[in-house]
Amino acid sequence: MKVILLMIIYVLFTNILGFALMGIDKSRAKKRGMRVPEATLFTVAIIGGSIGSIAGMFFFRHKTRKWYFVYGMPVILVIQIALVIALIVSPVEIAFL
Repeated sequence: MKVILLMIIYVLFTNILGFALMGIDKSRAKKRGMRVPEATLFTVAIIGGSIGSIAGMFFFRHKTRKWYFVYGMPVILVIQIALVIALIVSPVEIAFL
């Protein structure tokens, strides 16, 4: 049970981080300040923050004209969902769970 709780906390944290980074980058873009690198935005999405990143992208109307964000973020999310489903239905038992 502890592992599941830690995984939920991790996913919540990465999604909040993805959402916040989109807002921070949008704010800095308006002020012509130092931007959050696109690689960082994608990295946070890849490590589990794709839902928060997508939500932040559309909430802040940020990076919505960049095709690689509009299509890339949902592709990352679909791959993550597929991996979770594969882990759930996999017959292999994981020793540390």
